[in-house]
Amino acid sequence: MGITKRFPGVVANRDIHLSVEKGQIHAIVGENGAGKSTLMKILYGMQKPDEGTIAVNGTKVSFHSPADAINVGIGMVHQHFMLADNLTVLENVILGSEPRKGGVGIDFGAARKKIKEISDSYGLGIDPDVLVEDIGVGTRQRVEILKVLYRGAKILILDEPTAVLVPHEVDELFENLKGLVREGLTIIFISHHLDEVLKVADAITVIRRGTTVASVDPASVTARQLAELMVGSELPSPETRESTVTDVVAVSVRGLTVLSADGRPLIDNISFDVRKGEVLGIAGVEGNGQAELVEAIMGMRVAAGTITLGEADISAWPTLRRREAGVGFIPEDRHRHGLLLESPLWENRILGHQTQKPNVKGPWIDRKGARADTQRIVEEYDVRTPGIDVKAAALSGGNQQKLIVGREMSGDPVFLIASHPTRGVDVGAQAAIWDHLRHARAAGLAVLLISADLDELIGLSDTLKVILRGRMVADVDPANVTPEELGSAMTGAGEAT
Repeated sequence: MGITKRFPGVVANRDIHLSVEKGQIHAIVGENGAGKSTLMKILYGMQKPDEGTIAVNGTKVSFHSPADAINVGIGMVHQHFMLADNLTVLENVILGSEPRKGGVGIDFGAARKKIKEISDSYGLGIDPDVLVEDIGVGTRQRVEILKVLYRGAKILILDEPTAVLVPHEVDELFENLKGLVREGLTIIFISHHLDEVLKVADAITVIRRGTTVASVDPASVTARQLAELMVGSELPSPETRESTVTDVVAVSVRGLTVLSADGRPLIDNISFDVRKGEVLGIAGVEGNGQAELVEAIMGMRVAAGTITLGEADISAWPTLRRREAGVGFIPEDRHRHGLLLESPLWENRILGHQTQKPNVKGPWIDRKGARADTQRIVEEYDVRTPGIDVKAAALSGGNQQKLIVGREMSGDPVFLIASHPTRGVDVGAQAAIWDHLRHARAAGLAVLLISADLDELIGLSDTLKVILRGRMVADVDPANVTPEELGSAMTGAGEAT
């Protein structure tokens, strides 16, 4: 296709050639910033290429918007789900494509029938009448897939579809994808998880620094060889060998309880300590209280119980005071809680640290200090960017994450909450973030690690606890637990020790 796309200061795609056969799962792998997302946006009509051509079923096409892509049968499921929590599945699916009855009212009956037909024929198991806020992550993903099928898609682009899923949900998704292919659909699958790619793909294209470098047969390549094609180095490991845990308790949580608006416990009488030099990992299926736990510790949510930082009871402190006392925070959703996407990198360096040096001088923001420190973070944390005046939105996901990690590691925090620190980042950025966490731990940082990546939890954690329905239900030894055993403890199916 020879696709090329330039942005100010960077060539995102350079002479990309991609050929996807009908009725296949075709995986595209590459580092963050390699140009995968830009290519997918071009294929879905969200951006126009500067050079090159696109052909669908042998016919050249030109897209001015996603509507043009949908018209030729291309649909896209984004990494960040685009569903309205306060609407039903049916309402979400038909939004923007409402069937009309007599040209006036919405024909909900026809929509429900069509949704049921699609769900049944592709084995998606979707109930059209439930509220989206009441369904789990795996089901939400199937709703997103159903949404594009409803619009007549025959080619599905899935951007990081497993980033938020636990192992059994990944297996279910792959069964769904194989079912879709058996029914004649074609799937383009973007992922950082090389073992998953090898398990599900019929063909793989590798992109490195904006251009296609290889097309490989999954049957004849290993994860390590794929990683070398992607980044020019072997797969990193999250494993932490030497213990740096001290006897000094950095953070103590006692009887922490968070109630929902209707009085139901979302966090139910949780207690734990995190010591200096220790990574305490929390494993759990998403939606079991991890987000509420983090928000309570950060002071973003009302909670009963006691939180002690060093010698100080910080339970009643506002969030900013907790930050000033040395609590760092890598949020689960970098776009909603970690960055101002339309602001330059140096302003994002200030975010959450607006009362601390080097961002202030007296009562004033110190632009010079903030800019210099942003440049330091860019260099130390390998944030790939044309400069510090670039908007955060222009960075790839992995580079956005490295900027956040660099910011939160600055100012010598005493306690770091790392919520899904490597979600949606490639093997290179992942290795870098793991290294930064290990070095900070060795220097005495106490870390609370929440992750859906079980290998990451097992590899990085000194202590590992399982959360289920808002309660700590098991202590697990990371030295000898397998991802399968941890997964079953997380669902309550197995007893972990």
